[in-house]
Amino acid sequence: MGRVSRGIRHDYKLNPHATTPEPGPRVRPVLPVIVAIVGLGAAGLAALPAHKSGGPETESVVLTDTVEAGNRAEKQVSAVKSAEPESRLPADGPATANSRTIPLTLPARASEPAPEEIVARAAPTARLAGPVPASKIEAAPPVAAPAVPDQDPAPGVEASETPESPAEQGSLVSLKVRRGDSLDKLFRRNGISTLDLAYIMKLDEAARHLKKIRPGDRIDIRHDGESVLALSRPVGDLSSLLVEREGDGFRARIFERTPDIRVRTAHGTITSSLYEAGMDAELTDTTIMNLAGIFAWDVDFALDIRKGDGFSVVYEERWLDGERLKDGRVLAAEFQNQGDTFRAVRYQIDAETAEYYTPEGESVRKAFLRAPVDFRRVSSNFNMRRLHPVLKVRRPHKGVDYAASTGTPIKAAGDGRIIHRGRKGGYGNTVILQHGGNITTLYAHMSKFAKKQRVGSRVRQGQVIGYVGKTGLASGPHLHYEYRVNGVHRNPRTVELPEADPVDPELRDDFLRATAPLVAELDALNRIRLAAAN
Repeated sequence: MGRVSRGIRHDYKLNPHATTPEPGPRVRPVLPVIVAIVGLGAAGLAALPAHKSGGPETESVVLTDTVEAGNRAEKQVSAVKSAEPESRLPADGPATANSRTIPLTLPARASEPAPEEIVARAAPTARLAGPVPASKIEAAPPVAAPAVPDQDPAPGVEASETPESPAEQGSLVSLKVRRGDSLDKLFRRNGISTLDLAYIMKLDEAARHLKKIRPGDRIDIRHDGESVLALSRPVGDLSSLLVEREGDGFRARIFERTPDIRVRTAHGTITSSLYEAGMDAELTDTTIMNLAGIFAWDVDFALDIRKGDGFSVVYEERWLDGERLKDGRVLAAEFQNQGDTFRAVRYQIDAETAEYYTPEGESVRKAFLRAPVDFRRVSSNFNMRRLHPVLKVRRPHKGVDYAASTGTPIKAAGDGRIIHRGRKGGYGNTVILQHGGNITTLYAHMSKFAKKQRVGSRVRQGQVIGYVGKTGLASGPHLHYEYRVNGVHRNPRTVELPEADPVDPELRDDFLRATAPLVAELDALNRIRLAAAN
């Protein structure tokens, strides 16, 4: 079957032999992963706004000249080789026949707050008072400056201009980390005060994001001679650390930028593979994978794809400063496979949970995964008269063997509780899960178990419980998977899987209201696709 809902390989290739019972070895295509790293770099550092001191949302440390330089012990950071970040995706071009950007506004739930463009994350304040060593830092609340009402300047006195922030002053230098570098080495090599570095590292927020540096990392510094005025480095796709000099101290903040979300649609008809049809529709690898994952319970994308099958998808693109960063969430999708039509719309249940449902409110996922491992091929099917490959005798094979490389993660097929975890005769290292409805699943021949789990632990569908191996009576690395109902073995590849829970009845009206624009867009896309096909 070759599919698992998350983190699973899909070949997406057309299979002209619909009646082939056992697939042969399949070649796994390598899909490039596009990674966009966005931060406040050299240009972004100068564009950040100035901030007044004394606010509770930052942390600061006041400098004293009596701190001995001997407290600045050099800490060597182990060199970890990392690849250069890839460039952002190209800017949006003209719409093609298969894709377009639409002004779709989805109704937001009343509980969802409006996003802010830039958020400064809260952090405590720390202060050094008097001539004490840097190691004797004591936490103290910030001293807020008294409010001063706005006043007109006295006659004959010109109003002074707002002073520049440290991020807009001095000279800018970008420090690029090389193998074997530490922050102390970087500062010394560029003639920047290591004493300032010592004070900066006393800030919890700064230390958290500066202690670990890797070859290829970049740190932007504005300085006046040896003195640091401001320091910046990316700490995530949309987050940056900013440290600014303020009076006789420094202040550290984390800025998180919210990208613009644009809704885009695409549709396509399969002639050779889902992957090629998706590329023709200008979908990224990530969106193609997400599209396949949504319908993984209904469509076998390794075996069931046919020429003439089609898809439509409504998805998000994330943009920042006029450049497309990457694709976001799939909001709605339709897949037509061998005359059957499957639809899914995304519904935000609460702030942390979203699920895909049919337009009628039924869950598109099943309570169990059909195949709980990313496998290369089915090496042995459910067969009550199979010849055992090791013992060479007729012995019922009451499960399915999925051939995969040693160490491939094995995932829980459904929510459940571990009732066995250990050696089990010819099964080797085995995990057995108890699920609702008196269903149990068995996973055998593991090379090792997942950490921090034991008998009695609860696991969620898709959670890793172990890794492929060949312990016990096994001729090669594979997962032996069994599915039992009331103790009776069923064929995991053909058994009818129970449905997951539908939309909560109390949320049904909100679900219908929130997803109506998505269903309407799928209807429009389907008409366009059919017209193009005719």
